[in-house]
Amino acid sequence: MKNVAILGSTGSVGTQTLDVIKDNPTLFSAFMLTGHSNASLLIQQALEFVPRYVIICDEDKYAEVKQALVHLPIEVHAGYSAIKEMVTHPDIDVVLTAMVGFAGLEPTINAIKAGKDIALANKETLVVAGELVTALAKEHNVKILPVDSEHSAIFQCLAGEEQNKIEKIILTASGGPFRGKTRDFLAGATREHALKHPNWVMGAKITIDSASLMNKGLEVIEAKWLFGLEADQIDVIVHPQSIIHSMVQFEDGSIKAQMGLPDMKLPIQYALSYPNRIKNNFKRFDFTAYPNLSFEKPDMGTFRNLQFAYDALNRKGNMACIVNAANEVAVAAFLKDETGFLAMSDIIEGCMESLPYMEQPTLADYLNTDKETRIFAQNLIKQMPLKAYHI
Repeated sequence: MKNVAILGSTGSVGTQTLDVIKDNPTLFSAFMLTGHSNASLLIQQALEFVPRYVIICDEDKYAEVKQALVHLPIEVHAGYSAIKEMVTHPDIDVVLTAMVGFAGLEPTINAIKAGKDIALANKETLVVAGELVTALAKEHNVKILPVDSEHSAIFQCLAGEEQNKIEKIILTASGGPFRGKTRDFLAGATREHALKHPNWVMGAKITIDSASLMNKGLEVIEAKWLFGLEADQIDVIVHPQSIIHSMVQFEDGSIKAQMGLPDMKLPIQYALSYPNRIKNNFKRFDFTAYPNLSFEKPDMGTFRNLQFAYDALNRKGNMACIVNAANEVAVAAFLKDETGFLAMSDIIEGCMESLPYMEQPTLADYLNTDKETRIFAQNLIKQMPLKAYHI
């Protein structure tokens, strides 16, 4: 029995993780659940799974959660600081980090220092501070098990290949709802358009990132740290059907691919059960239902965020931290109709060009860079006429 702490249990990955735990009650236990502000769902989850601890980030919702669970043997806490502290609990075996954005960094670092294995769904942790986090994982003998479908695919393809050199990896991208669209079209793209992903059911932030190809850019940076690669060893290819989740090409030219229907429960289950595979009732792939699998080059001229990610990876230092923070602010503004789809890239570019670069940042430097970038990005948005999008 593994005791699992789910950071972000009310989000898309968190709810699907609870489905996996529910299907395997003799193997996994929901030991700790955390949510940002969705108190009603967090309460519902706690009533069903009865974890040892529940943490609501929004302190204004504490009384509501506490009162709803007062009759159960559950400790209820509130605030981000409580999450950072409680992930070190000695009875936790694995921490599944599914918090959105930069907020996942410090809890993940604390969990690693406490010797907890990490099932990583929060890609921003490695995007922002990959060198620091992977060094800590090595120092504390902690496994970082990828939950993203693409990185899980690479991880699975590498099983048993530890002695064989990787020539490159190929991350697949669906292309999102705007695949093949022109900049003229994207200049008028709305929040509603961008949230209609053709294949995956995900949270709002990651869905917008998918539409702009920033999600794939963040995955490129994450892959560098997960698998010890250089930027020129990481390719991206658009694969609209989302059946091949990613591939590894070895130095002899052989390519291994991991395939399956687009369902996050499979990589979640694999991360929790690693190195074992667990029998399940997930829908099976039928080759005859997909007679054609197609592939295209990504359009990095139109979808500039992917190029920005490669640029940040090559610059190293705190540049990826700047890109991530600027993107989080830009996406939040787009979701509130405060900026345009193409303008998100302008905001990121402006931050990359203006914020101070640090070659060897510490954790304190990352935290400060994140804070400064968010302030600068907010000011850029205020100065940017809503209709003056970069076309």
